[in-house]
Amino acid sequence: MSAVPAPETPALWAESLGKRYGKVWGLRDCSLTIPAARIVGLVGANGAGKTTLLNLAVGLLSPTTGSIRVLGDVPSGSAEQLARIGFVGQASPLYDGMTVADHVGFGKRLNPRWNGKAASERLERLGIDFARKTGSLSGGQRAQVALALAVAKQPDLLLLDEPLASLDPLARREFLQSLMEAAAERELAIVLSSHLLVDLERVCDHLVVLSGGEVRLAGDVDDLLATHRTLVGPRRSPDAFPSNQTVLVESHTDRQTTAVVRTEAPVLDPAWQVLEIGLEDLVLAYLGLAASDPLPKALRAVGSAP
Repeated sequence: MSAVPAPETPALWAESLGKRYGKVWGLRDCSLTIPAARIVGLVGANGAGKTTLLNLAVGLLSPTTGSIRVLGDVPSGSAEQLARIGFVGQASPLYDGMTVADHVGFGKRLNPRWNGKAASERLERLGIDFARKTGSLSGGQRAQVALALAVAKQPDLLLLDEPLASLDPLARREFLQSLMEAAAERELAIVLSSHLLVDLERVCDHLVVLSGGEVRLAGDVDDLLATHRTLVGPRRSPDAFPSNQTVLVESHTDRQTTAVVRTEAPVLDPAWQVLEIGLEDLVLAYLGLAASDPLPKALRAVGSAP
């Protein structure tokens, strides 16, 4: 009888995780599993809890409630643990008075897994001058240097907090190309926090949607898109939908209803025009629920790992 392979350790696991700042919850009741070796899009409006989750993951914050494991361990901020995690914050933090070459050399002294050759080759391909101080680089160049340094650590998990926010379209495309190259070179889990849904759709195969500090949706992108549809047809009440269709968002004219629904079964009613849904419309449907009644846990966790 052949042995059953052991389950792969998740890149990040959280159960009832919460972080409170005074009387305000930055994150609450967060339960999710992020698989290893995936590119994960972390989506939410400002204040949704994205940065709080990432800071908890690297040990910069401690939970108020619940539990979190990163690569199987409780985040501690120890040198050994941080060697396995790459992190790029919103401002692509670099030392403005140091040259690009200084940063590559500095990284070698701090990181036991350091691959300076790969970082140098990546930056050379991008035409970045090693003699320039990083304070004089463009936003796109700074982001590329920060990414190259984070990847040079050879981490098992790479966390990126809004690295695309200040980049122009060409710089964003170059950054995402570098990110996909890094993911292809080794089995690396990447969590990319961003508002730019079109860019996420190009590179991400797993999705987490946060709203109001809570997880609204989590799962593999293909599974999520396969279980949601946009329906267009004669005007009708939400009560008229079958029990196996959960209406997320709807709009009406005098004669027509348009609804985004979650359903595991085919839509058989011939009155409906059934349209596939894109990632942007799917995310907006769940974010649009933030001001309404809370979602049942079974609905927000659709597609997520147990």
